[in-house]
Amino acid sequence: MVGGPGAGKGTQANRLADRLGLPHVSSGDLFRRHLRDDTPLGRRSRRYIDRGALVPDELTISMVEQRLAEPDAEAGAILDGFPRTRPQAEALDALLARHGGQLAAAFYLDVDRDVLLRRLSGRWLCRASEDHVYHDLSHPPKDAGRCDFDGAELYQREDDSPATVRARLEKQLPPMFEVVDYYADRGVLHAVDGDQPVAEVTDALLRTVVSPAK
Repeated sequence: MVGGPGAGKGTQANRLADRLGLPHVSSGDLFRRHLRDDTPLGRRSRRYIDRGALVPDELTISMVEQRLAEPDAEAGAILDGFPRTRPQAEALDALLARHGGQLAAAFYLDVDRDVLLRRLSGRWLCRASEDHVYHDLSHPPKDAGRCDFDGAELYQREDDSPATVRARLEKQLPPMFEVVDYYADRGVLHAVDGDQPVAEVTDALLRTVVSPAK
């Protein structure tokens, strides 16, 4: 799943996972799992996280490789949050090739920058799972401050103010577009208009799975 922050990658990856019977592999969830379980990869990552540095690609790729080796991913998986850069995309191809596999498709949720800004300002996340996303205007929870799925507390990131969001987009979108170009050049990119109701985006993604565009 490729797209800018706020494009709906986690939501759509979760829905596709349910419909296709494949695991949803979120890089954010992988980091939290390794940090929580204090694994060797988690301990190595914490050295960078604790000082505010970026975790090296090699650690992220190792986490992804371990996850894809688990039994439930034998038939494939839906990756969310990885790859974020062209070098990561190239490393993913190499990883899959080592295990005799390849990337089947890259789904690009195409959402205008101004729409991303509106989505990210006022967004609320579930403390139990960041796949459960709410918004003050477009998707408020049934009970204020509580997740509809698990009743967990909702919280808002401190960096979700419009000015901070603009700065994030300026930083994160250019490498994302490099990933888009990389997969387009390889002929595996399937772009879908992400500025539609959630169910319509899911249906559009599923149509590309059944009858991928050539």
